[in-house]
Amino acid sequence: MISLGFSPCPNDTFIFYALANKRIGTKGLDFNPLIEDVETLNQLAIKRAVDVTKISCHAFYYLQEDYHFLRSGGAFGRGCGPLLVQESEDRSQRSEIKKIAIPGELTTAFLLLKLYLASPPSPITHHPSLSLVVMPFYEIMEAVRDGKVDAGLIIHESRFTYQDYGLTQIIDLGDWWEKETGLPIPLGGIIAKKSLGLHTIKTIESLIRASVEYSMLHREDAMLFIKRYSQELSDDVIFKHISLYVNDYTIDIGNEGEAALDELMRRAKIVHSS
Repeated sequence: MISLGFSPCPNDTFIFYALANKRIGTKGLDFNPLIEDVETLNQLAIKRAVDVTKISCHAFYYLQEDYHFLRSGGAFGRGCGPLLVQESEDRSQRSEIKKIAIPGELTTAFLLLKLYLASPPSPITHHPSLSLVVMPFYEIMEAVRDGKVDAGLIIHESRFTYQDYGLTQIIDLGDWWEKETGLPIPLGGIIAKKSLGLHTIKTIESLIRASVEYSMLHREDAMLFIKRYSQELSDDVIFKHISLYVNDYTIDIGNEGEAALDELMRRAKIVHSS
């Protein structure tokens, strides 16, 4: 039995619908699905407590020795990065940002924020003792709106709904990354324990690719499974989410995806050693 972790976000439930529900053959492998938010999955991977799992690409920096990064099932792309947002009202236009809500210290969003804040010249005015508040990603927009933090780092479907909370964008970190590197943004991916063996890992990789392709051909069938975990999102937001985060890189990251992951790991090493 192979433990299989993925998040309740529409792109992940879309990707794993066929595999988790045995709509495709599993080539003799048995999977035990574990559906948790991505930061919980990051933490489980850090503990080596799951065999195959979705993780943030930032988390992979700490996992390279024990896990293999799969070519299929990832969240790479363009125009899909995390956003730093604040309140739109004039009263919120502060001279300094003292407190930022983040969706987890292992998220790629947090790594991108660190890289952005370290880039000269200082791109936003923030307090020297800037504090970061970790909270579930779905609580961040309310925290910004209610004045509990000065700004929030939002991910996933929040990029489609933040304006409904009266928030405005400070910076699109995905756009910044693309301009900095010329590469797609590597947000998340699927990893498998190296101890499973190369043959099993390649089989799992092919099954994930087949699962994505199945959902692409049977979108209506997948929707009931997706909506079960989508936190009551509207169909419109779900479709936008899937369209943005499930793309050609999800089938196979390709050479561009490999280069993007390598560049993120290189920059992570620099920022973590400084």
